[in-house]
Amino acid sequence: MKKSILLALGLIIGNLTTSFSQKLEIIPLGIYGGGDESNLSCYLIGVEKSNSYLSLDAGTVRSGLNKAIEKKTFDTIIAEDILRNYIKGYFISHGHLDHLSGLIINSPEDFTKPIYSLPFVVDVFKNNYFTNASWANFGNEGELPILNKYTYNRVESGKPFSIEGTAMIGEVFELSHVNPQKSSAILVKNNDEYILYFGDTGADRVEGTNNLNNIWNRIASLIKEKKLQTILIEVSFPNSQPENKLFGHLTPKLLVEELTKLKEIVGMKNLKGLNIVVTHLKPSGQAIETIKKELATSNTLEVNYIFPVQGEKIKL
Repeated sequence: MKKSILLALGLIIGNLTTSFSQKLEIIPLGIYGGGDESNLSCYLIGVEKSNSYLSLDAGTVRSGLNKAIEKKTFDTIIAEDILRNYIKGYFISHGHLDHLSGLIINSPEDFTKPIYSLPFVVDVFKNNYFTNASWANFGNEGELPILNKYTYNRVESGKPFSIEGTAMIGEVFELSHVNPQKSSAILVKNNDEYILYFGDTGADRVEGTNNLNNIWNRIASLIKEKKLQTILIEVSFPNSQPENKLFGHLTPKLLVEELTKLKEIVGMKNLKGLNIVVTHLKPSGQAIETIKKELATSNTLEVNYIFPVQGEKIKL
């Protein structure tokens, strides 16, 4: 009897240990910031082996799923299965097409699920995309007929919320994307692990805001405690792009400028080795190779730059 009880307890503890040891994983479905409609901003984040993901933006969905299936990233070969059942919801950072067109195009075949965003993004869906003139109203508000495919979840900046159908918690922050236009970032938590994803953003100095500085202060303790070791953030242009023509984006120089501010808060020893996944590269001419070289040659902060590949799980 005692042996049976001990065996049962051992199995329960083992399952709990396995559950708590599971890490967050990131699968890029789209990595560019324009120019290639088959590969635009979209990253799935979820707990490994759970098949439950939040889509971080949704510029490209179907092409990214097909690419991931080719690379055997998922345990299924049916893209519709992943679209309908694995993706539990969407975080949309802002209303530009390269961050949400995949959601719109795939909406007729998708299943019912939530869209998480700051209120201004909901307004873009209601007024510009999910209208009878441009598509159909797959949302739960707005023009009639209302198809109720997606439920708008207006989140509050800095207030944690549960991500439906997953074990994850989200927390959204406002960004500036050509001030006064807005974008947003999301901090995703699973147990004591965090990953931070940025939508499009300009640097505080260029935008005349403190949005990034506020986020750096929010995550400082998480970095010091080694709970946050991965940030996904954009670099759209090489350093040659004039600051008055950045249109609310970052260059390698400006990213380093912002990470230097983060270093001043957390200390060099805590910043060293931080994973920086470089997103939203614009594939024009030799721009991407130039950006990679400029980041490599200016890496005095000794962070770990990662350049995602469509369909391949990011190795952290």
